[in-house]
Amino acid sequence: MRFAHVVLPGGDSPTLVLVDGDEATPVVALVPDGPRTLEQLIAGGDTLRNAVSAAAAGGAGADARVRIADVSFAPAVLTPPSIMAIGLNYSAHAGELNLKTDDTPTVFTLWPNSLAGHEGTTTWSRTLSEAVDYEAELGVIIGRAARDVSEEDALDYVFGYTVVNDITARNVQYSEAQWCRAKSFDGFTPAGPYVVTADEVPDPQDLHIWTVLDGHTMQDSTTATMVRSVAKLIAHLSHGITLLPGTLISTGSPGGSGYSRTPQVLMRDRSTVTVGIDGIGELTTHCRVVG
Repeated sequence: MRFAHVVLPGGDSPTLVLVDGDEATPVVALVPDGPRTLEQLIAGGDTLRNAVSAAAAGGAGADARVRIADVSFAPAVLTPPSIMAIGLNYSAHAGELNLKTDDTPTVFTLWPNSLAGHEGTTTWSRTLSEAVDYEAELGVIIGRAARDVSEEDALDYVFGYTVVNDITARNVQYSEAQWCRAKSFDGFTPAGPYVVTADEVPDPQDLHIWTVLDGHTMQDSTTATMVRSVAKLIAHLSHGITLLPGTLISTGSPGGSGYSRTPQVLMRDRSTVTVGIDGIGELTTHCRVVG
């Protein structure tokens, strides 16, 4: 199944929809007292998810369906208990940034104010940064509490997958010991448009991942080139820490960042950047630089 948070025509707040082709059905129209957020759906476990699937298959909610073209998107997750990010998880990206890939993952957090939706506009000032970069990443959403899980069992704890653009102010990143702030300015973590349930992604290490900035392909890779697989990351992160349901893990970016190019190719005023993962979705962000 494919879910999204959207603002419906005439609405003023996000609601969860089930997406089928170019149409979307509010989940509240599919089952009695249905969930309005992905987090509520995840909390309902397999029983609720199966009820939503059965209702959709039976044609429920037909009167409430809307065209995807008529909605606006909110972030793939609205209130995640945590956003965990992995740095240097593709050797090509680590090399181009002149940073060392350690024996254990580079882990940092992203702040919830940074979340943004598909087709949103991210705005920053020139005084903040003139070196703002894109990073296409596979997002993993945890479906049930995971602590001390094995690599072999790790994927059983995944609810679904989404697309993340880990936008980064490189000047801030290189001036501070921690990366959280450089990647957590308002609107710097677009996520979405969709969350695709894990059963529709048989192998998260076999996905084409790419970035197009202002019409030019900048990143073109595959998740097969990750230094550490999704399963290995979940096992590592869950060691001594409970990954709560709804946690978003951004799993790192392949090579091709704009900051590392000669000349550099960075996000500018009125730039449009689309990051995508085949089978999961395409996530577009519009850029405005002020001041």
